[in-house]
Amino acid sequence: MGEILFSMEPEVVDSVETKFRRIVTPIPVPESLPTIEELQQYEPLSMGGQPLVVWDRAEGINVYDPYGNKWLDMSSGVLVANVGHGRQEVQDAMMELIRRPLLHNYLFPCEIRAKLVKKLAEISPPGLDKVFLLTTGGEAVECAVKLARTHGLRKGGNKKNVIISFENAFHGRTLAAQLVGGIPGLKDWIMNPDPDIHQVPFPGDFRLEDKSFSLFEMILKEKGVNPDDVAGVISETYQGSGAWFLPDEYAHKLRKWCDAHGALLIFDEVQSSFGRTGKLFAFEHYGIDPDIIACGKGISSCLPLSAVMASPEIMDMYEPGSMTSTHTGNPVCCAATLASISLLLDGGVLENAASVGKFLGEELKKLKDEYSGIIGALHGRGMLYGLHIVKKGSIDPDGEMAHRITDRAVKRGLMLFAPVGSGGATIKICPPLIIDEEAVEDGITALREAFEAEAGA
Repeated sequence: MGEILFSMEPEVVDSVETKFRRIVTPIPVPESLPTIEELQQYEPLSMGGQPLVVWDRAEGINVYDPYGNKWLDMSSGVLVANVGHGRQEVQDAMMELIRRPLLHNYLFPCEIRAKLVKKLAEISPPGLDKVFLLTTGGEAVECAVKLARTHGLRKGGNKKNVIISFENAFHGRTLAAQLVGGIPGLKDWIMNPDPDIHQVPFPGDFRLEDKSFSLFEMILKEKGVNPDDVAGVISETYQGSGAWFLPDEYAHKLRKWCDAHGALLIFDEVQSSFGRTGKLFAFEHYGIDPDIIACGKGISSCLPLSAVMASPEIMDMYEPGSMTSTHTGNPVCCAATLASISLLLDGGVLENAASVGKFLGEELKKLKDEYSGIIGALHGRGMLYGLHIVKKGSIDPDGEMAHRITDRAVKRGLMLFAPVGSGGATIKICPPLIIDEEAVEDGITALREAFEAEAGA
């Protein structure tokens, strides 16, 4: 399916005025079109595809344009603004470094970086006592794969270099991240796929009939993979394309399998960590710990920072100067991250994500029951859900309908990003973790109106 784009033609919509939403202009706003056209002219085509709203400012759970419109944000800016947009505490922490000023310091020692890596080690599972700070989630995944293979080579020689990942997985846009990704169309450009990277079916996919761990073992056998040659298994803790979680029993068997064969278990928590699912790390839902954690996005709630956490045995394999990053632990990003983590742990944000997240799930379940003919499945936990839009009477994804519903919701003042996943048919619902039940109800009202309009079209 080709890319589905939101229309540039301004549509006159009914005005919206609630406590959390306000729409007073056509959407897209005619005055905003020069900005949108300039972006389209000078940025690559790949940067398009999102609802045509020019963000001017974002505060708490709201996004504003310069033209008097206000949206209730259920995108979190693609799962970044965990403690809310523009939190004053985060701004203050950043400004302290900006006014000093200390804006960059490469690898030279810095107090704020020391505080952050200590905090991240403290909140990670026991034994994961080393932290490597990077900039993006893709970088963190690249590093995790590099560490797993290096560890395998040191423990088992040249044969122990196999990496296992899952079909439909998304781990980032860079080379190794796309090699371990499970979406074939995203890696056609590589031309020479790594013969020692293999994908297996993801058991959280509602369309997959066999969700047993025996399928994992059977597929490896069919591919001719010797389990003792596996250096690492990488999985998103929940698969972002569909908000799909591993079955608990499967996760436990996977942990035991990795232990039995000397393979490192890597959880890609770039999207799922720092409270997104109602727990600090999403793997806590399974009751198991990984060997390597890769995280990013909501770690700072605003600025680009990512991290890899692992044991000293894994993290200290490279000599000084041989595993570094120019912008590692940028001091302003570190300050924002420390403030965000403090709000998460000590400001009640984590508890809110769990309690209000349960309410969000219940309200979305009602919506699914109302529109079961076009909502094929609902998955998620905490402040992360996926509505899988299907063609009526089937389980086939309907990306065009998902985009129309998203467009209608945005025009009613509910901020969503473009549908994702198979066929571009999953509408992700992922508000900032500070949202309350009143705002959730208002957002569900806007979403229900969008479904009603689509069903009656």
